[in-house]
Amino acid sequence: YGPELQGFEYPFPVRGFNFKSESQQFAMAYMDVAPERANGRIAVLLHGAAFCGASWQMTIVRLRAAGFRVLVPDQIGTCKSSKPVNYQYSLQQLAANTHALLKALSVGKVSLIGHSMAGALAMRHAMMYPEELERLVLVDPIGLEDWKAEGAPYHTIDERYSANMRLNAERIRQYELDTYYGGHWKPEYDRWVDMLAGQYAGTGRERFAWNQALMTDMLYTQPVIYELERIKTPTLLIMGGRDRAVPFTEPAPADIAARLGNNLELARRAVRRIPNAKLIEFSDGGHVPQIETPERFNDALLQWLTQAPAPAPAAAPGAAPPAH
Repeated sequence: YGPELQGFEYPFPVRGFNFKSESQQFAMAYMDVAPERANGRIAVLLHGAAFCGASWQMTIVRLRAAGFRVLVPDQIGTCKSSKPVNYQYSLQQLAANTHALLKALSVGKVSLIGHSMAGALAMRHAMMYPEELERLVLVDPIGLEDWKAEGAPYHTIDERYSANMRLNAERIRQYELDTYYGGHWKPEYDRWVDMLAGQYAGTGRERFAWNQALMTDMLYTQPVIYELERIKTPTLLIMGGRDRAVPFTEPAPADIAARLGNNLELARRAVRRIPNAKLIEFSDGGHVPQIETPERFNDALLQWLTQAPAPAPAAAPGAAPPAH
């Protein structure tokens, strides 16, 4: 595919948000899908690093049928958005970019739904812009452990770039089979392997591989796990029992790698630390429930989004205000 994923069709029209960041001009691609019968609410879907906005197709259809306006941006460095040559990636900067898009569209409060890498991004967004969110949904989020603290060795951005340049459809499929889908493959997963492999094989492959290396470095060096208590938005966490995803092709020596990515247990720990949070476990699910079991996933998502919010827990008498 082309440098901005030309040749890969999205299910709804793609627009461009032009903005300036770090003294550079970029275009953030996004879909803005109108509801069938508006309920006055807005859902924002954030894709993971190995996916794109198009991978939310079945969820978009269900949400718009339920009355939601649905916004689906592609983050800078991915998919149909600009690929910087030089960019200081941080979860804070990506959250600021998303915030700028929402501000430009003059939307009110939104329900923010982040998958995989965008789970970490959505958590950071909730900490930075709590007034912007009415609900937060974390779908098999990356970022619930600190890989460097667990002993996963650091790889330079040059090393990560070299590893990315060796990726192809066969290697991507094997990694996803092992870590995303727990050894269970379906033919419909091939479309998303093709989407990712096509970016590594296309005319913009060097720029795409470089941006992916920068993002992986961001995830390794900027853990959000220590700040979960700062998330005040009502939160739903959905996690698959077969999900073993970590953001590294070769994360660590075997003895360390074996204990990384125990994501269901990590989710159970996280939900105890996030105020006003709920966990839904798909015991037979993997890393991508919106693609693996879309009906079950969308049913659970919509049920939670449309139910009355639970009251926020009261602060203990004499408790200090949260740190910022």
